[in-house]
Amino acid sequence: MEASLHVVIVGDRFIPAEFYVDALVKSCGLGFGPVRSVEWRGSKAEQHAAQQAMEWRGPEAVTVPDEILGEVREAEVLAVHFAPVSRAVLVAAPALRAVCVARTGLENVDVTAATARGVGVVPVFGRNATAVAELAVGLMLTEARDIARVDASVKAGGWRETLSRPGREIGGSTVGMVGFGHVGRAFAAVLRGFGARLIAHDPYVADAVLAEYSVARADSLDAVFRESDFVQVFARLTGETERFIRASHFALMKPTAYFVNTARSRLVETGALYDVLVAGRIAGAALDVHDQEPLAADSPWRRLENVTITTHFAGDTTTTSARSALLVAEAIAELSATGRCVCAVNARELGWV
Repeated sequence: MEASLHVVIVGDRFIPAEFYVDALVKSCGLGFGPVRSVEWRGSKAEQHAAQQAMEWRGPEAVTVPDEILGEVREAEVLAVHFAPVSRAVLVAAPALRAVCVARTGLENVDVTAATARGVGVVPVFGRNATAVAELAVGLMLTEARDIARVDASVKAGGWRETLSRPGREIGGSTVGMVGFGHVGRAFAAVLRGFGARLIAHDPYVADAVLAEYSVARADSLDAVFRESDFVQVFARLTGETERFIRASHFALMKPTAYFVNTARSRLVETGALYDVLVAGRIAGAALDVHDQEPLAADSPWRRLENVTITTHFAGDTTTTSARSALLVAEAIAELSATGRCVCAVNARELGWV
C-alpha cells in the first residue's frame, strides 16, 4: 500500500524546485505529500564552486544554509541536487528515511552518517547521458576540425590562416571509450552514423552489451590508448579509477590522436596530459572537466593552442534537468509504495535488498 511522505525539496540554480514538484505530481499524484520546497541561495557560479569544494573535500566543506536546516525538521524524504547534506542536516531531520540526489555523484552527501542513522541515499543514473554524449561528439569535431580556433580567428579579423595541421575526420577512424556505462552507450548510438570503428574498455560490462552497440572489447586500457584515433573518457570516479589514466597511457597514443574527457578530471593525471600537449606528442585534447574550476586567470591550460576547453557544462541542459527531477520523483514513488529504494547506494546495509 502506498504511503504519502513528507518531502522537502532543495532547489538550486541548475534544477529549480518546481521541476521536482511537477515531477512528483506526475509520479505520485496531486494528493501526495506534504511537499515543501526551499531554494538554495546563491548564484549559479557560487553553487558550482560549492559543488567543486564538496567533490574534493565532502559535504562538510560547505556551510549548510539556515533555511535548509530549518526546513528539514519533519522531512521523511529530502530531494537535492548540489546542496550539501552533511551530518548537521541529518541530525536536524530525525524523521528522515531517504535522501534522493538528482545526480550520480554523491560527494555532497555524508553517506556514512546517513547509513548510521538508517537513511537511504539514492542517486539517479543516466539522467544526463545523452547530453554528455552529444557534447563528447561536439568536442571531437571542434578539436579535430579546429572549429573554435577558426571561429576565434574570424572574429579577431582573420580568415583562412594556415592551421597547424589539416583536419581529421571521424569517419574511418578508431574511437576508443574508457568506460561503457550510460554515457558510453548513448555516445556509441550517436556515433554509429559516422562510420567509425568503436572499441571500449570496461571490465564490468558484458560482451553482449558491447555487441548490442556494435562496439568491440578492448582487452586492456593500454589497448584503447594504443589503437584509438580518439580516446573518450566516460568512466565513473571511484577509489579504483582516481588518477588511473597516467603518463604511460599517453605515451602509447598515436601522435595524430586526440584525448577527450567529459567525465571527471580526477580520473586523469592532468600533469602528464599537460606535458604531452605542450610537447606536441599528441594532436590535441578537448576537456570539459578540470582540476580547478573555474580555471585561474593565469592557468597555463588557457595558453595551449591544441586544446578545446569547455566549462563543465556537458550535462547542463533543460532536458537533463527535467529528467533528473523525474528520476528523483520515481525513486520517491518507489519508497512510498514499497518502503525502500533498491538502487540506494546503502540498500544492502539498510536491508532494502
